[in-house]
Amino acid sequence: MADGSEKNAVVSNKKVIFKDYVSGFPKESDMAVTVDENLTLKVAGDSKGILVKNLYLSCDPYMRLSMTNRSSGIFGTYTPGAPITGFGVGKVIDSRNPEFKEGDLVWGLTGWEEYSLLKSSEGLFKIHHTDIPLSYYIGILGMPGLTAYGGL
Repeated sequence: MADGSEKNAVVSNKKVIFKDYVSGFPKESDMAVTVDENLTLKVAGDSKGILVKNLYLSCDPYMRLSMTNRSSGIFGTYTPGAPITGFGVGKVIDSRNPEFKEGDLVWGLTGWEEYSLLKSSEGLFKIHHTDIPLSYYIGILGMPGLTAYGGL
């Protein structure tokens, strides 16, 4: 697996795919792990895309609501056949977005996959404080922590 140091390298991209809408409790069979064999570590064309290597992914209670075919508020529903999305921490591998550059550490909504190509910077934030564990950004410093703080 490439670490992003080779421009235009082609790598595989393991991802967790949402198979179909869930009724009742989610089961392992509601998801599938697949591998795309031909991901180029470069953002193509004139897009404002950001290619992120995911380092940490969060599994949060709100995600269950996104597994139904009913609207679940601000996060929406998952699309059958597409990767599950959630909060994550990653490293920018390539970017056509002026707000982000190669090597930036970021957190925000991303796919449950090794590499995510984000079409916009909406919901993506730079990590400026690297003297704390990066995993905190999907825990106490991320959405779960903000939810707990708001509940106080």
